[in-house]
Amino acid sequence: MYKTKFLLVLFGFLVPFHFNFSQNSVIQKTDSAGFYKLNDVVVTATKTQTSTIEIANSISVIDSEQISNSNANNVFDLLKNEIGISYTRQGGNGTLSNINIRGANNSHTLVLIDGVEMNLINDPSGVYDFSALPIDNVDRIEILRGPQSTLYGSDALAGVINIITKKGNGSPKFSLLTEGGSYETYKGIIGLSGSIQKLNYSATISRTQSDGYSSASEKYGNTEKDGYNFNNASAFIGYNLANIIEFNLYTRFLKSESDNDQFGGMFGDDPTYKTKQEEFSIRGESKVKLFDDRWNQKIGLSYIKNVRKNSFDTLLANPYYSKSFYDGRKYKLDWQNDFQLGKFNLLTAGIEFEREESESEYLYYKFPDTLVFSSLQPFNYAHIFSAYLQDQLKLDESFFLSLGLRYDQHNLFDSKLTYRISPAYMLWESGTKFKMNIGTGFKSPSLFYLYESYFGNKDLRPEKSFGIDAGIEQYFFSLNTTVGITGFYNRFEDLIIVDYSQYKSININRAVTKGAEFYLQTKPFDNFEIKLNYTFTESKGASKNSESSGEKLLRRPENKGGFYVSYSFIPQANINTEVIWVGARDDMDFSSYPYKRVELKEYFLLNVSTHLDVFEFLRLNLRAENLLDTKYEDALGYGTAGLSFYGGIKLVL
Repeated sequence: MYKTKFLLVLFGFLVPFHFNFSQNSVIQKTDSAGFYKLNDVVVTATKTQTSTIEIANSISVIDSEQISNSNANNVFDLLKNEIGISYTRQGGNGTLSNINIRGANNSHTLVLIDGVEMNLINDPSGVYDFSALPIDNVDRIEILRGPQSTLYGSDALAGVINIITKKGNGSPKFSLLTEGGSYETYKGIIGLSGSIQKLNYSATISRTQSDGYSSASEKYGNTEKDGYNFNNASAFIGYNLANIIEFNLYTRFLKSESDNDQFGGMFGDDPTYKTKQEEFSIRGESKVKLFDDRWNQKIGLSYIKNVRKNSFDTLLANPYYSKSFYDGRKYKLDWQNDFQLGKFNLLTAGIEFEREESESEYLYYKFPDTLVFSSLQPFNYAHIFSAYLQDQLKLDESFFLSLGLRYDQHNLFDSKLTYRISPAYMLWESGTKFKMNIGTGFKSPSLFYLYESYFGNKDLRPEKSFGIDAGIEQYFFSLNTTVGITGFYNRFEDLIIVDYSQYKSININRAVTKGAEFYLQTKPFDNFEIKLNYTFTESKGASKNSESSGEKLLRRPENKGGFYVSYSFIPQANINTEVIWVGARDDMDFSSYPYKRVELKEYFLLNVSTHLDVFEFLRLNLRAENLLDTKYEDALGYGTAGLSFYGGIKLVL
């Protein structure tokens, strides 16, 4: 309870301070030099470079400065403190790590890295696992909330997370980072970036390894350590020809191995359970500017392949063993056209074609060689052709409207039509923006759900969503401060589940999520920044004639808050602190039958990071995680890290 009171006091102190101190600030519409200085230019909301002040979408940005100052271990840790996001991790850094946006399922968020759709093609629900994604070579992250299928197609029912790679600039720079810390963790990164005339490039190679801690929580007497190792490589190369034609090539590679425990801590340690993964992605794209920027084109071709292998062996008390294999890949061709139809009208039209392929097998044996159960999905494919249209209008530099429509044709089911309407109005005299979004989304059934030997069903329909949000943003330009509040409502229908009574995947589930998001962001000085956010989310099942109708969706807190402050007390040194508060949420206890719901307690995390540039080429960094040594669970039965320290050295030559 003291943690809740602490956050409420913090909110109560900061919000009136900014409102009262800035209420006399008046910005006129004609003050064009002033009214854009506060705002980021984002790409994800409209697929075009647009100032956040001109869009109605609910979007937040983690920029390169925050990424650098945080000393974070991976992208997942960066996302945990963002508005509208809840998360789960089934053990340490090497275990399944998922993100939920606005209370939706974790498979309803589309994850992009440099335009490549990263959601696992070989996973039954098509989630993205953040466990092995480092911050190496990441320049910025844009988080877009609400249904986004109009621009992004399948998987974007609840939002999009877009991760953008660094581009090189200036003379060649070679960097070397080495870091170590708690749980016998070690990380090493080698990087190279720069530009030569019209060519720019960046590349990193890294390895992270750790002895870890038990994925099955020590709370239940588990002590066996579950380690991991990740090997990552990423590269970008770009070439700009006469500022008219631009060629870009992105590629990433991952090879990882992680120890796990089965089903959480109530079932005990399993020193034999391992997951191995290899992933490779590549994207080439060209951008062409024609007719004095009146017609811009982008043509891209991308490919991703992911292979996962899981296995566990027999133990003295358990005569069963298993092995599984999942292979998936996706090819995509996209062509985007931006037409500047006058000063205040930008029309975007695009077509896309993508093909998914996957196969999998799961084999469960009893010693010595009796096959108890098998799940086989033979090699199969699906393809989708898509066309979309978006029109962005500006009237009198005060009214902004984005209208979008998309058509998707899947080779196995009827076509889908999705739309988005996003108006925003800026009242310059008071610095107030009113905004609204109405949109729909869909998610194609995975190849597993369509073709798996036991549960596959070729008659499945796409999952679909409808979402609406509306809010107010208040800008205090003289203090470089923004305060915003947004209410949201999402309805999800035809959600796919496995009906074990019929041994068949079916469309039956419905769910509704609704709530409100509040944020404050201020940077009154170049060396001082504060971010504050709070999200209230009510997420419940809404399936007709279901016992679970009206019950809370699992592992999604009603209340979640975040606080981040960064201060560079001298140009060469920075210290930043983040606070994460996660409220109580429901989970399911599968350790006995009948299964029962349990409540996971709220928790409060305090993380601190600092760095010092001893010389221009030498940086020392230190990070303390869970400084209060809070005991908590993200998922019932799974372990979490206690008080942890990490320190490192970075050389830039």
